[in-house]
Amino acid sequence: MYYLAFIRQDTKKMEQLLQEAAGKEDETGLLSAQSDTEAYYGRVTRSRAFSRRAVESELREESKEAAAMEHAYVALREAELGAPEIARERVAAALAEAPDRDVMVLSALALARIGDTARAKVISQKLQKDNPSNTILNGYWLPTINAAVEIKEGRLDRALAILEPTLLYELAGEDLMYSGPLYPAYLRGQAYLMMHNGPAAAAEFQKLLDHRGIVLNYSLGALAHLQLGRAYAMQGDTAKAKAAYQNFLALWKEADPDISILKQAKGEYAKLQ
Repeated sequence: MYYLAFIRQDTKKMEQLLQEAAGKEDETGLLSAQSDTEAYYGRVTRSRAFSRRAVESELREESKEAAAMEHAYVALREAELGAPEIARERVAAALAEAPDRDVMVLSALALARIGDTARAKVISQKLQKDNPSNTILNGYWLPTINAAVEIKEGRLDRALAILEPTLLYELAGEDLMYSGPLYPAYLRGQAYLMMHNGPAAAAEFQKLLDHRGIVLNYSLGALAHLQLGRAYAMQGDTAKAKAAYQNFLALWKEADPDISILKQAKGEYAKLQ
């Protein structure tokens, strides 16, 4: 109901559900979901506050595994929002709390995204060794982690090749995928941008906008507008680039003003005028 309300932009319903869950079994999940929503709109300070409440709720319920997942999940989100130190702190908290498979997956991807590729590789190799027959892990998450490493290390063709198997799974659903929906498409888009292939990049980022029911309130859904603007600008399509930047800036109209991504977006948009 919360995610449907998000898709419908029914903020009153979302607030109602959050309030009704206070002190109940669903509270933790809704606190985490609201943390995502705040991040989606660039309200990072509020997002972190809701995440802290979610962790506190999980620890009160003596669920170290859930608290670790929240830490790892937020680490990945902070990595995408340009806060590497916070991402690194959250990874450390996650792995200290309960270093199970899913926590390791999100932690490795977060580390790869902030450029700590050595640690990401170590975790990825352990996951592969310990889970040789896990289809989703080997067909979706490990290629995503390994491609993120390749992108950071500048091997873009290699990253695209590694991501090929994920095409079978990236539009599917799986318990862990809420933590990174359509991540392979987002990474492909970034690789193509770095290769100055605007049309290919735009096609990948458009996937996140076309599948809102998969992406939901995950922050990549908002960031895809910005990346699409960059892809169109690279092609010289100023009209479409402006529209994409405007969509992003509208979503982030109440964002924390000091976020580096927002400053970059405003600067890039100004150059299009």
